[in-house]
Amino acid sequence: MEDSEERLLVLEEHTLSEDAGFTGDGSMDKNGNPVLKHNTGNWRACSFILWTECCERFAYYGISKSLVTYLKTRLHQGNVTAAWNFTTWQGTCYLTPLVGAVLADSWWGRYRTIAIFSAIYLIGMAILTISSSLSSLQPSPQLNYVSPQPNFSQYLLFFTSLYMIAIGAGGIKPCVSAFGADQFDETDPIERSNKGSFFNWFYFCINLGSLAAGTVLVYLQQYYGWGLGYGVPTLFMGLAMGSFFIGSKIYRFQKPGGSPITRVCQVLVASVRKWRVQFPLDNCCLYELPGKNSAIEGSRKLAHTDQLRFLDKAAVVTHTDSKHGNFSNPWRLCTVTQVEELKLLLRMFPIWFTGIVFFMVCAQDSSSFIEQGMVLKKQIGSFTIAPASLSTFEVLTFIAFVPIYDKIIVPVARRFTGKVRGFTELQRMGTGLILSILAMVSAALVETKRLQIAREMGLVHVKVEVPMSILWLVPQYMLVGLAEVFTSIGQIEFFYDQSPNALRSVCTAFALVTVSLGSYMSSFVLSLVSYFTTRGGKPGWIPDNLNEGRLDLFFWLISALSLLNLIVFLFCSSRYRYKTASV
Repeated sequence: MEDSEERLLVLEEHTLSEDAGFTGDGSMDKNGNPVLKHNTGNWRACSFILWTECCERFAYYGISKSLVTYLKTRLHQGNVTAAWNFTTWQGTCYLTPLVGAVLADSWWGRYRTIAIFSAIYLIGMAILTISSSLSSLQPSPQLNYVSPQPNFSQYLLFFTSLYMIAIGAGGIKPCVSAFGADQFDETDPIERSNKGSFFNWFYFCINLGSLAAGTVLVYLQQYYGWGLGYGVPTLFMGLAMGSFFIGSKIYRFQKPGGSPITRVCQVLVASVRKWRVQFPLDNCCLYELPGKNSAIEGSRKLAHTDQLRFLDKAAVVTHTDSKHGNFSNPWRLCTVTQVEELKLLLRMFPIWFTGIVFFMVCAQDSSSFIEQGMVLKKQIGSFTIAPASLSTFEVLTFIAFVPIYDKIIVPVARRFTGKVRGFTELQRMGTGLILSILAMVSAALVETKRLQIAREMGLVHVKVEVPMSILWLVPQYMLVGLAEVFTSIGQIEFFYDQSPNALRSVCTAFALVTVSLGSYMSSFVLSLVSYFTTRGGKPGWIPDNLNEGRLDLFFWLISALSLLNLIVFLFCSSRYRYKTASV
């Protein structure tokens, strides 16, 4: 199905404008004029976008990786309060992309949205740097075990800066990847192939920024102070903005298509109004604008599909419509493209849902995996390994494997499958889901062995580490890193490629929301496990003393849920029908 889609895309738009060297996907320059392929877009434009993303992620992770430490040491917050403030802020960072995406797809366009929210982000970073640098904007240091609390103005300044960053990140996150992919003409086979590589290198830059922040910035914050530790990422956020604006003349732009919520409601209302209307014998009789232009700005026409047939009634031309020539009221009559836009969203929803369970597995690397590492032997010779630092293996695996996947695996797979990207997006995502199950199985087996050693050495009722090296956790971290190469990148690529042209930022934002929902689902499952396993005075699966618990059973439970999720994914993906552009 994807191969037929690619053939249609290549055939489409073979017009005089293409022969003259213009793009065939409706791209424009900053002034709204058609753009030439040879001097716009492609990797030349993406180099600015990738550098922007790397700098922005460096700034973001420079804050997130040390925020709890700052809240506890400089604002004198307790463990619970600091953890609550961190999770609330992080959750906001992954929910605000919906706002930025709607603004981008509806009115502002991706370029303007990135520019406006980057400015908000930079101002927030600057305020945070000032707040952490001036002693008058912080509470007094701890004295005689008494920790003075910040006053209202100090709290207000700090959290204003923090949530300005969350809002800024929300506007940037869903738009940068989509804007980068916009630089490749999907009607050109070569550029379409490069688009798949772009998503690989986009995530490579994200993890490169994360690695640099987790090493360089954490070191600066710990040994040279918070002013410098936050000042450096502020500088890099400024560099990110500068890099983004430098490429303005060679970017390719797509028109925003108006409110997606309104279009969805119009299809639903029109189909309900015509629920008694009979379908025409020929689907060609369904309403669509003549010519190659779509009624939706920034979107190409979509071919009709036979799935979700009830919605097709919104495009049925009734006798009343013909008699009065009433073809301009979308609340009564919608085009086939508008109907298919809603169908695409509904078809993608089950695939989107399976991503939540995947990110529930990924959430373990910063929660249960760390708890597991805390009761293992952390001494390697004279060196002590902090459990939280093991996530570096996950990031390094990701960074090392992306070039291997892009330069070796894809070309080899292309020879066997004949597909431009080696695999379909769904095949790539499914591979990652399998790897995530293996990661949880690895964690469960290590924990089973750890508990066995604890029983043999009589350490069950003693809250001490077990003489088993913490390095046994490295394989599960590496498997999570590999899983993210396949599923995380495949998911973003899938939602961009399969979403309607005028909804690409929104669909990318929904892909990002699965990260947040995965964390919430992990907390929900953990709460259920705690409730059911601690009844009757039992210590439960995850007590304070893990030697008395059964953390291995918790890992097996996550493995089982992931296996069930994989089965659902395979069922949904086998029935999924890829988007087809109308010729």
